[in-house]
Amino acid sequence: LEEEITPEEVKSILHQFFFYIFFLKTLHFVFQSLDYDNSENQLFLEEERRMSHMGFRCLEIRRWVICGLIGFLTGLIACMIDIAVEKLAGYKYFAVKLNIEKYTELGGLSISLILWAVLNSAFVMFGAIAVAFVEPIAAGSGIPQIKCFLNGVKIPRVVRLKTLVIKVFGVICSVAGGLAVGKEGPMIHSGAVVAAGVSQGRSTSLKKDFKIFEYFRRDTEKRDFVSAGAAAGVSAAFGAPVGGVLFSLEEGASFWNQMLTWRIFFASMVSTFTLNFFLSIYHGKPGELSSPGLINFGRFDSDSVQYNLYEIPLFIIMGALGEGNVTLSLYIHRPCLQVMEAMLVAAVTATVSFAMIYFSNDCQPLGQDNTEEYPLQLFCADGEYNSMATAFFNTPERSVRSLFHNPPGTYNPVTLGVFTLAYFFLAVWTYGLTVSAGVFIPSLLIGAAWGRLFGILLSFIIWADPGKYALIGAAAQLGGIVRMTLSLTVILVEATGNVTYGFPIMLVLMTAKIVGDYFIEGLYDIHIKLQSVPFLHSDAPPTSHWLTAREVMSSPVTCFNRVEKVGRIVDVLSNTSTIHNGFPVVAHTRKICGLILRSQLIVLLKHKVFVERASSRLSQRKLQLKDFRDAYPRFPPIQSIHVSQDERECMMDLTEFMNPTPYTVPQETSLPRVFKLFRALGLRHLVVVDNENRVVGLVTRKDLARYHVGKDGLEELHLAQT
Repeated sequence: LEEEITPEEVKSILHQFFFYIFFLKTLHFVFQSLDYDNSENQLFLEEERRMSHMGFRCLEIRRWVICGLIGFLTGLIACMIDIAVEKLAGYKYFAVKLNIEKYTELGGLSISLILWAVLNSAFVMFGAIAVAFVEPIAAGSGIPQIKCFLNGVKIPRVVRLKTLVIKVFGVICSVAGGLAVGKEGPMIHSGAVVAAGVSQGRSTSLKKDFKIFEYFRRDTEKRDFVSAGAAAGVSAAFGAPVGGVLFSLEEGASFWNQMLTWRIFFASMVSTFTLNFFLSIYHGKPGELSSPGLINFGRFDSDSVQYNLYEIPLFIIMGALGEGNVTLSLYIHRPCLQVMEAMLVAAVTATVSFAMIYFSNDCQPLGQDNTEEYPLQLFCADGEYNSMATAFFNTPERSVRSLFHNPPGTYNPVTLGVFTLAYFFLAVWTYGLTVSAGVFIPSLLIGAAWGRLFGILLSFIIWADPGKYALIGAAAQLGGIVRMTLSLTVILVEATGNVTYGFPIMLVLMTAKIVGDYFIEGLYDIHIKLQSVPFLHSDAPPTSHWLTAREVMSSPVTCFNRVEKVGRIVDVLSNTSTIHNGFPVVAHTRKICGLILRSQLIVLLKHKVFVERASSRLSQRKLQLKDFRDAYPRFPPIQSIHVSQDERECMMDLTEFMNPTPYTVPQETSLPRVFKLFRALGLRHLVVVDNENRVVGLVTRKDLARYHVGKDGLEELHLAQT
């Protein structure tokens, strides 16, 4: 073995290993926090006091209107994706099917393989080029990024219009290209982007301001609407409005309230209705809103969804077997190589699929009630079709539906076993590609395959419906990967149209989560760690009570006086070695007077809000809260603000614009208490003071996120600049 591996190969392997370990133990400075705590300065309080009770009622009505628009647009996007995938995949499979039928008789099936591989690679090439060269943040499902956004982390470009366009185009190409991916994750991301754009009443990418919804131009309001958009995406994907709300609550949102629940549910309902309405028109059945969602699992008959008490232990065993959390990421950074890798996987997927179908001798009779979309006869007798083709020669959603509902005897055990192994490794390789892709449907398909296999093997001992065990296996596999319990139970119940399996599915998902968490974190948490995002979980590490605010805070702290020299403000903001976004405002004794943000200071410098200009009446008007909202969210960099030498000598009064009541903690406060206050209130900065109320430090998100429980107890992560 030592003779076969060169030193360069060993060096490359070690580099990959330490790269992986380093990023699991690192937090990046490039990720900033969102301001989920409103700055209650004088401008904000004056605006709130001027607003009447009717004004607040109108604001609440606007929130409902925005949620309705979010649901409507998300449903439209889902409809467009569904129609595009159906058309493109239909053309591809029809062309390959005709070619296979032609060359089965004439010989030369290799031409059919080449055609299938070329069509797959062509579709995937367009999607990968769009993601790799135009908007890399559109890669993957987008769920980890949205989860971070809702947690309070500002992920660059995650809710941009360009990201939405590339996401939609990319997922259409990925699914039509035959990759082991799904549409649901990108739908959740798309709904979140729609929500972030609609709620602001403008498009910063298109530089178009509609002058509406200006009151909601702040992180707090945008967060709530993004929660609604994520839920609307789930609802459109699975036809599960309640499941969408629970997904946003369980997996996404870190902040919640009762009224927000109803608004999110309304957005989810509108999303599902919009999708079903336009799909019914497209299929020539206007008014028949029977399609449950983008992912149609079909309805389980009441006769096939009964279960017995002795099956409960079997379901628990299947839940334990469902833990499977492996992805393959090769850390390819060059866009050209990323596109080539995606095309390679597409060609390999077509090759593996063709080989599995070619060598399979599982032939099933083609009955009158056959529901197969593209039945392949290949070497089967007349009136029969290749059963392996039902799983491979189809979109993943249709394959899941056939595994759920096809009658017993449709698949033999060898077919399901081979398909499960092949598709699992394809899915593992595919999820690390630079393409828009979701993991829900591949996980459900893998679980449905081995679940049906489990049911077939069990039928040799006792009577068992394979479709029932396919559903349980699908739930176990997906639950073991994403570690969702309540929301996934409701999603599967709503998508399958029967509540009888609610308890077994919940039991399976809880078992999968418990067993999975014992070995490794969920897939989304792993990806968040790989990106070195300072994500705050619901609670502080359990062994961190011995740490205090004094030990975790950042110090010394850059502070400003109430009336500060403009030159010093410019110098502090221009200092690239320490990029601070919040500055305590202090009296001469360093006693805390307030807190002001970098974004606020930049707006003040841009509008030349100096004491000398105000006293000489050179200022045209008094600065209003609208000026800050117009600059949100892309505040100009300090380098774009021109300040002359004379203006540097001017003074700036921060009293009116600072938050005079920032949250503070004594320096002896324990880390769990600091953590609870910081996360529950959605803070960006927490000022640490001594016994005389003097500023001694500042706690930010990175100061808290760097502590976590490892194998050897409490560990501290490294902070990296890049």
